[in-house]
Amino acid sequence: MAGKGGHHGGAWKVAYADFVTAMMALFLVLWLTAQDAKIKEAVERAFRNPFSSVNKQSVGIIPNKDVQALQAQKGKFDSVSVMHLELLRRLTEDLAKMLQQEPDSQESVKYAVASDGLHINIFDRSHLPIFEPDSARFTPYGIWVISTLAWEVSRYPSFNIELSGHTEAGRPAIREDYGNWELSSDRANAARRLLQQDGIGPDQVSQVRGYADQMLRVPSNPLDPSNRRISLIVQWPDSVPQTPGDTPPAPGTDAKAAPPAAPARPAKP
Repeated sequence: MAGKGGHHGGAWKVAYADFVTAMMALFLVLWLTAQDAKIKEAVERAFRNPFSSVNKQSVGIIPNKDVQALQAQKGKFDSVSVMHLELLRRLTEDLAKMLQQEPDSQESVKYAVASDGLHINIFDRSHLPIFEPDSARFTPYGIWVISTLAWEVSRYPSFNIELSGHTEAGRPAIREDYGNWELSSDRANAARRLLQQDGIGPDQVSQVRGYADQMLRVPSNPLDPSNRRISLIVQWPDSVPQTPGDTPPAPGTDAKAAPPAAPARPAKP
């Protein structure tokens, strides 16, 4: 009879397991409540559809293949590149939200993550042009698009920007001494001036190029309006200068990666 009460039939083990499970759930809830809104949204999406895959339409997430390409380019993931990758992810997220809120911009602005940074293309459209005809002058809509991009990118001053201008092919030169090479270069410089006017630092623009009609977006239709475009590559510099006493953030933290507050957003014309 004494042996029957010794182990209580093992019921305490079940009770202890329930207690540990409840404590785990409590700590998980406490951890989730301490996270920012973006992490909460990601967790919510995962619970709603745990089998969904990351695709090009995913908001705020860089696919694994892009992360691997970025890692290969840098050679290794040191603390500085971790910070830059986090900033690039945030900028991609901001652009995605901007395009979702402005349906017109979805036709004029496209972006993609590549091994050398974030590529942003701003296209001319026949029904919604960003340039005045045969000119390096922006339309009011073009000014708004470029200014809005400047508003987004200016919050990430550690990035460099490469700018290039492109034209369509097959159209006669505007003047004998002014053809596609001059026009594409002038459009790239016009975009540079507008970006810097609206918040991009003078040292952030590392290159300005004009490619004329040598890199058509639609080679099968040289006169397609989208061949007239401005291209930006947002990329991190090879090295980040630090003042005495500065220390790079530890991998996995984003306290140092938070961008500064943005200026007032440009009003749409």
